[in-house]
Amino acid sequence: MKQIEIGSVMIRRFGLYLIYCLAIALSGCKSSGSVNAPVMSASAQNGYYRVQRGDTLYRIGLRFNQNVNTLVRWNNLANANANAIEVGQLIRVRKPVGGSRKNSVKKQSSGNVVRQPAPVAVSNAAPDISLQWPVRGRVISMFNGQTQKGIDIAGNRGTPVKAAAAGTVQYAGDELRGYGRLILIKHSNTTMTAYAYNDSLNVRNGQRVQAGQTIATMGDSGTSGVKLHFEIRVNSQAVNPMRYLPE
Repeated sequence: MKQIEIGSVMIRRFGLYLIYCLAIALSGCKSSGSVNAPVMSASAQNGYYRVQRGDTLYRIGLRFNQNVNTLVRWNNLANANANAIEVGQLIRVRKPVGGSRKNSVKKQSSGNVVRQPAPVAVSNAAPDISLQWPVRGRVISMFNGQTQKGIDIAGNRGTPVKAAAAGTVQYAGDELRGYGRLILIKHSNTTMTAYAYNDSLNVRNGQRVQAGQTIATMGDSGTSGVKLHFEIRVNSQAVNPMRYLPE
């Protein structure tokens, strides 16, 4: 997803890779109802990150583009709940040397070694619910599974943005850089949707919404030009919205 004044390609590469894992993180936390957005800035030394106050596995995973379940496995954690990690703890956030996703290596006749990047995994999972268009308009950016994890729909400022299906709002705010005013809705145990670049937000964290209910208005927060960025996530993996929206 594009970010003002910071390379849009890098932000697109991160996308909302772990959007589904927000529900997992929240399910392990009992709070007053407020949900803090993850912070993208972080650094890892030798593949490890030291847990800071307020961190959750979801936030750490989003920073380093890792799945929460992967972090649990790498660090032999009991679960993905908030109490699974402690402030000051060192956890692995980069693939261990010798991991299963090594780049393939080919040798040319000249003896030179040419490293070829591993192919990008494309999810074949499908939503377990029926979805409708969040807004009608011209699709100006298509899903490609790499730099574009959803679709961008052009429109006019103030046009109502509607929930693609019934569900519960997991996040509504503007703290996540590069997405502007963002809404995440959990529809089932496997399916979530994301709505970014909104002008105004009409829902709050934890609110139950119905399919077709107005949840925001179109805008250009966090981007240039009025448009809606829409994503569908199944088991935390991005899928092509065009396959599941009605014609």
